[in-house]
Amino acid sequence: MSARPYRSVLYIPGSKERALEKAKGLTCDAIIFDLEDAVAIDEKPRARELLATTLKEGNFGNRARIVRVNALDTEWGRDDILAFARAIRDGAQVDAILIPKVNTTQDLDAVADLIPDVPLWAMMETAIGMFNAQSIAAHPRLAGMVMGTNDLAKELGTRFRADRLPMMAGLGLCLMAAKAYGKVIIDGVYNAFKDDDGLEVECDQGRDMGFDGKTLIHPAQLAVCNAAFAPSEAEIDLARRQIDAFTAAEAAGQGVAVVDGKIVENLHIVTARQILAKADAIAALT
Repeated sequence: MSARPYRSVLYIPGSKERALEKAKGLTCDAIIFDLEDAVAIDEKPRARELLATTLKEGNFGNRARIVRVNALDTEWGRDDILAFARAIRDGAQVDAILIPKVNTTQDLDAVADLIPDVPLWAMMETAIGMFNAQSIAAHPRLAGMVMGTNDLAKELGTRFRADRLPMMAGLGLCLMAAKAYGKVIIDGVYNAFKDDDGLEVECDQGRDMGFDGKTLIHPAQLAVCNAAFAPSEAEIDLARRQIDAFTAAEAAGQGVAVVDGKIVENLHIVTARQILAKADAIAALT
């Protein structure tokens, strides 16, 4: 899996020039430039052209640039994909194409045929997509998955719960699929963008589950999200001490070490090194 951080993945409407310009100075790790839900029907062709031009000009720093196109079964999807295939050839900086409502690997194949050599990401937001998460995650062109919890909740007919219990089956299936195949996986949005306490609870839940980061709908959510998905100082300190202790144990011909009264084996060292690599990658972004 890529060492690039994806703590905070902010949706930006592809039709809003002011928002696109403002995004260049925000502290998100990645941006989803949205041509789908965030763009009105009569604005879609103009948004496509504006975004292609904007991404040719660059100036988004080290942030990952992900373009969410319209689905191929809409009147705009094919034109979106072909437009960005041309724009990328002309120098547009695009790190991935995000495909809405991926149900099966055929949805990925259809886009892959139109835009070569660009990583694909999948919106996981339908019940059938949950059941096919393993095959979707295994697709050779897929690099990441994004949970579309609003659409999933609508399809399932669930009520909102702070613990997200109705979502757990779908979240878990996609999470396990992504981890099994080494793909990035990003948690869904938290809609109450002025509720920092609720956002923090949901971020912590997503981090505890193993998500790499969270999608956001407002810049006001960035600080909470970045803190939740970054290694804490305590985690970094423990990782360093585990590595030092295990290195010393190996030098003494032993296979395990003890840190803070707990056994440390090689599997813990793998995790410790991942924590330090993530901390270094976050520092490099700033």
